Amino acid sequence: MRASFVLLPGDGIGPEVTAGAHKVLRAVARTYGHDFEFDWRPVGGIAIDEFGDPLPLSTLEACRSADAIILGAVGGPKWDDPDAKTRPEAGLLALRKELDLFANLRPITAHRQLIDASPLRRDLIEGVDILFFRELTGGIYFGDSSLSEDGRVAQSVMEYSVGEIERIVRMAAGAARERRNRLSSVDKANVLEVSRLWRRVAARVMSEEFPDVDYEVVLVDAMAMHLISRPRDFDVVVTGNLFGDILTDEGSMLPGSLGMLPSASLGEEQPGLYEPIHGSAPDIAGQDLANPLATILAAAMALRHSVGLADEAAAVERAVDSVLDSGMRTKDIAAGGKFFGTEAMGDAVAEAVAGSAA
Repeated sequence: MRASFVLLPGDGIGPEVTAGAHKVLRAVARTYGHDFEFDWRPVGGIAIDEFGDPLPLSTLEACRSADAIILGAVGGPKWDDPDAKTRPEAGLLALRKELDLFANLRPITAHRQLIDASPLRRDLIEGVDILFFRELTGGIYFGDSSLSEDGRVAQSVMEYSVGEIERIVRMAAGAARERRNRLSSVDKANVLEVSRLWRRVAARVMSEEFPDVDYEVVLVDAMAMHLISRPRDFDVVVTGNLFGDILTDEGSMLPGSLGMLPSASLGEEQPGLYEPIHGSAPDIAGQDLANPLATILAAAMALRHSVGLADEAAAVERAVDSVLDSGMRTKDIAAGGKFFGTEAMGDAVAEAVAGSAA
């Protein structure tokens, strides 16, 4: 099979973790007889430095024509000037908007080998397997905003349309059918008019199109508590942009490290964007300390959702498990013991993929 990947290494540790995903994807191609093409493009701070734009037109056009996009990370203190005309994160937001990538999928999985790395008790997190669907191109992050002339009053508008709610709920409910058939919709309908619309639309979609799916609604503040006190009770969770951002960052601590969690941003027709949920970590950039596993698992999601290679995606996920079984750890998951570098961890997963067809 032929498939094209655009690789956006970005800033900080982005190039290091993206290189790990690249190694693993090349191993998949060699091992399973596929022809993968890779096109490296700038985005974020490095693109500002080179082109004056965090998302150059050439990068956007390459992404439009690809089968899947792998992103490392963007941002860093170098570009944190509050008076700057643009910031690295603007490139990522623009890419999501231009490609209409409205659904952010974030799996929260407690890897059995890393249970003791979590700050929570083993009995709470063993068996946790949650798939979050965060609406990505609407809500307060994309609503109108303003600052008064005297700088003393600011406002940001949270806005959703019926169509935006319908499509994310549909996608989440379809995923629930393929998993454990349970969907939780998170809102703040006791306070926000936007959430009341969300709740009405979601209830209609579920009753008319997914009556077989076990459906519940949860207030966002209650969900923040439940995610820590009883995370195994949840299967698929769907929510808006702001709530999804906060809850998935909270949920990222269940496995014990941001370095283990991938994400996918999907639309209805455009290529998907796949990335780790962690940031650019400039404090460890260039030191061979970053954990590449989240980016490698994001590449597995790309194989499954955008390239149609579910078996190969599963092989990558098994390879990650086998490397963890062997005792290899990067510093963030080593619990103070011996650890391996970014490059060695990527090499080990690639080798495990190569051995998976034996």
